[in-house]
Amino acid sequence: MAPRMDDIMRLCCELSTHNQIKVAVKGSAKGAAVAGGGAFVGGLLGGPVGIAVGATVGGIFGGWMTSGQFKPLPQILMELPSNQKQELFSNIMSVLGTLDWTNAAQLIALVMGNTMLQQQVLAALLSFVTKELKGEVRYSD
Repeated sequence: MAPRMDDIMRLCCELSTHNQIKVAVKGSAKGAAVAGGGAFVGGLLGGPVGIAVGATVGGIFGGWMTSGQFKPLPQILMELPSNQKQELFSNIMSVLGTLDWTNAAQLIALVMGNTMLQQQVLAALLSFVTKELKGEVRYSD
C-alpha cells in the first residue's frame, strides 16, 4: 500500500476508534427483510391486528439476527479490497485538499487538532460506508 494511502487508512481507523463506530455491512438488509416478512405473514393470517403482531415479532427476530454482526469500523476498513481502499482514499483526499504531512502520526494530529476538518473527514468516511458499502452505522455506548 502506498505510504499516503496507508496514512489515510490509519487516519480513518483512528477517527472511527475515537468515535467508537461499528458497522453492519451485510446483515442489515436481511434483518429488515425478516421484519417486513413478519408483517406480511401476520397480515395474511390475522388481518390488521396480524400486521402489527407480525411486524413486532419480525422486528424482534430481525434485530436478533443482526445483533452481533456489527464490527468495529477499523476492522472493516482493513479488510476492504484495494479498489475500495483507493475510492475511500480519493474521497478523504478531496476533503484534505492541499494539507501537507510527513507521516500518519502527523496527519492524525493535524486532523484531530482541527474540529472542522475532523468533522469533514468523518462525514466523508461515513458517507463512504453508507453509500458504497451499504453499511448500517452504530455508535457504541
